[in-house]
Amino acid sequence: MAKSKLEYIWLDGYKPTQSLRSKTKVVDNFSGKLEDCPEWSFDGSSTEQAEGGSSDCLLKPVYICPDPAIENGYLVMTEVLNADGTPHESNARATIDDQDDDFWFGFEQEYFLMDPTTGKPLGFPHGGYPGPQGPYYCGVGGQNVFGRDFKDEHLDLCLAAGLNVEGTNGEVAMGQWEWQVFAKGAQQAGDEIWIGRYLMERLSEKYGLYIEYHPKPLGELDWNGSGMHANFSNSYIRTAGSQEKIEKVCEAFRSVVDEHIAVYGADNDQRLTGKHETAAITDFSYGVSDRGASIRIPVYTKNNGWSGYLEDRRPASNADPYKVASRIIKTVKSVTG
Repeated sequence: MAKSKLEYIWLDGYKPTQSLRSKTKVVDNFSGKLEDCPEWSFDGSSTEQAEGGSSDCLLKPVYICPDPAIENGYLVMTEVLNADGTPHESNARATIDDQDDDFWFGFEQEYFLMDPTTGKPLGFPHGGYPGPQGPYYCGVGGQNVFGRDFKDEHLDLCLAAGLNVEGTNGEVAMGQWEWQVFAKGAQQAGDEIWIGRYLMERLSEKYGLYIEYHPKPLGELDWNGSGMHANFSNSYIRTAGSQEKIEKVCEAFRSVVDEHIAVYGADNDQRLTGKHETAAITDFSYGVSDRGASIRIPVYTKNNGWSGYLEDRRPASNADPYKVASRIIKTVKSVTG
């Protein structure tokens, strides 16, 4: 009888930043299909999601892909439900209003690879700091690049799992990297980011490293932080055909800055300072090809007859893509229906 290993993955209830959790379910003669993944339960009192006297929380499978590191293995992203089957308060995926998958998202996940023996990014000298940013972005060579083997293995794992990772690159700081996911459907885009993060976290165990998602881990230095820029569109934006319509969408974000910042990641005020290709956290701006704006209107959108997509540059690297997508959709729908 064939045995399969299903790794059930969920988000815990820790605040202000949730963490990944997982456990393995062994099943017989598994079809590989999402609809054949049973609901499961876990002890929510151990993850800040329930009290000990009533600790059962449910795991509802919502996305499945092959586990590239395990024979007959699958990765199963789940939503957390209360014992009565309603969405748990920590379940941001359930708040996404995109039933018809009209919203397309591309998330750019930045992160630092950290050396646990020094507490500094990979490649940093033990007794100080490297030279200023400049040669590290998309860099090549042993004096500029640290962790390429990790980055490449992570990419291979994501592709083998079937995730739609569209690219990777070295970022502006030593030991900092980025990968990008695109999906037609907000929930799937979030699912793939979380599965990609899970694969990255698990790979860090093998390399003896850890992943730093803090948006400004090098706060004392004159360097960029880490973001998770959100590229987004719906039918209205993709077919707008006029500058007026695109700017109407951008303007919709102006009155809800606080609502967006509230779900764009903890400690993001340390990154959104108005310097290092960011707009100040208290401000709102947009512009064509402006990486110092809150929302960048890509040159592609302008040159494509003002039809295409927009980029919200404010989400931090530690933000929950479900929460980011949910808030963006709500704002865009307020002016596009």
